[in-house]
Amino acid sequence: MQSTTRDLVERLKAHDPAAVADLSGSYRAKIYQLAFRYLRNREDAEEVAQDVLLKVYQKIDAFRGDAALSSWIYRITFNAAMSRLREFKQNLPNAPGKATDEDTGQPLKRDVVDWSPLADEEMLRTEMRQALVRALRDLPLLYRAPVILRDVQGLTTEEASAVLRVKEQTLKSRLHRGRLMLREHLSDFASGLSMH
Repeated sequence: MQSTTRDLVERLKAHDPAAVADLSGSYRAKIYQLAFRYLRNREDAEEVAQDVLLKVYQKIDAFRGDAALSSWIYRITFNAAMSRLREFKQNLPNAPGKATDEDTGQPLKRDVVDWSPLADEEMLRTEMRQALVRALRDLPLLYRAPVILRDVQGLTTEEASAVLRVKEQTLKSRLHRGRLMLREHLSDFASGLSMH
């Protein structure tokens, strides 16, 4: 563990109020981005980011330092986002995919991930972004999570496998399969799209 990370952990364990601000400054944006990739909704991602920062502060004594602090935080974020997705699915009315506001009865709007810039031309970028969002959404979670962690978030194989609590070889296998499935979905754009 790096000395600055070790220092932050020790200050958090000592309940130093300034350490909470440093934790937020160092990790909030990454936590939000990761949550947003799964939830595709700004408000939900913001709430998850708040919850994760609070949970990290409350549970810092459980951090043993076996893995990087960032991996531990990303694992908490992943779990919080999956929990939020489960809650959302449980609250869906009978119509598949049609959640409504309890007060107004109007359909809830879910924001779509912004994948720009993916191409130079605006039209191609828009089409490709829509195709990629659909393709990622259609991937089974087993393959979507490794693709998002590695290819979207830029985590290392070691970090992503720690977040998902799988062996590195398992992660590599799922990542490979997920990328192949994405390539199938995106065959129209395959010539101009690199998944790595």
